[in-house]
Amino acid sequence: MRPLQTTLANLSKVLASHCQAIKVSLITDTYTANNIINSYIKCKELINALKLFDEMPYPDTVSWNTLIAGYVNSGCFDMAWGVLKSMKNIGFVFDGYTFGSIFKSIASSNHLECGQQVHADVIKMGYKGNVYAASALLDMYVKCDRVGDGSVVFNDMPERNSVSWNALIAGYAELGDHKHCFQLMMSMEREGLRVDDATFAPLLAMLDGVEFCMFMKQIHGKIMKIGLEFDNTVCNALITAYSKCGCIDDAKRIFDITGGYRDLVTWNSMLAAYMEHDQEKCGFKLFLEMEKLGLEPDIYTYTTIISACFVDSQQSQGRSLHALVLKRGFEQLTPIANALISMYLKSINSSVNNALKIFEFMHVKDLVSWNTVLTGLSQNVISFYDLDLDLVDDNWIPDDHHLLKSVKA
Repeated sequence: MRPLQTTLANLSKVLASHCQAIKVSLITDTYTANNIINSYIKCKELINALKLFDEMPYPDTVSWNTLIAGYVNSGCFDMAWGVLKSMKNIGFVFDGYTFGSIFKSIASSNHLECGQQVHADVIKMGYKGNVYAASALLDMYVKCDRVGDGSVVFNDMPERNSVSWNALIAGYAELGDHKHCFQLMMSMEREGLRVDDATFAPLLAMLDGVEFCMFMKQIHGKIMKIGLEFDNTVCNALITAYSKCGCIDDAKRIFDITGGYRDLVTWNSMLAAYMEHDQEKCGFKLFLEMEKLGLEPDIYTYTTIISACFVDSQQSQGRSLHALVLKRGFEQLTPIANALISMYLKSINSSVNNALKIFEFMHVKDLVSWNTVLTGLSQNVISFYDLDLDLVDDNWIPDDHHLLKSVKA
């Protein structure tokens, strides 16, 4: 059954349950209403969920948490925040699940000031020592680029779980702080907590130079020792890390042993590794293998492989990829169109007309689109003023770098 059909079928069941609950006078039962609200939310029917919630005579903390979580998972921070404020004003005390949901929303929307307000509620309501609430608070600070504040929360926690440790490790990894990351991993193991894919992924992302090659192999050995060598997230991170450390052969070995465990990210990681090491022939071969297996490439796949087609020997592949993009109806996806424009302008025998034709018919042009065209034209000794000014969006302002290059040309 297709996703839309599945959703409609599930919604029909929820509506039937709602009608039955009204018919037998169970709709005023808090437990029953909570289940129906949760079912509406799973079907993305937030309006119906809110309407039922507003009609409840005796909502409890579960009712409020369910509604907040529904808005959070739908990316509606303002609505989630509004429900939280109403919950507090009416006098309901938050619990660990309330804090977990709202901190998740604050982190994804980067509303630090709201996070600091809820931090005060954590303390006032006595949840400072709750591992679930404290871990969510720590994660919020880390994702809002306040790793120092997250570290303070971590140090004050009487109990820590793997989520706490991994959140702080990810924060220091984002800062490129190798020392803190590996110290935390060793401390985590000493406390008897099992390192997992969420521990290794940020660590591997930091290993981006040949000087880390031996250390990379040690981390790989640890991954094998604890049985994570076939975990998708870890395998994909290993391929990328080996590539960045200059060990393309090791990256290929990881790819080869993942056989039945590969996902699209695995293929894209190996494809990017080949391109990073100027092994375009291997990259094209891999792309063809994906096609033969019937895998559906994504935007990242196309932009990666198209970016390799900029010398004479690869012009035929580039044109074939352009034809494939047209055949599959992806020509209006801005990142793919940008990659095609760059490919035509960077080639030795540049096809300026092809590049400008793609540019002209793009529905959505971003800053990359304009900068790519201006850079390409300036490198081909074509003045900025040769560009059809009718194509220029009045809202677009070129940066100084590209204006200077165009004027010099």
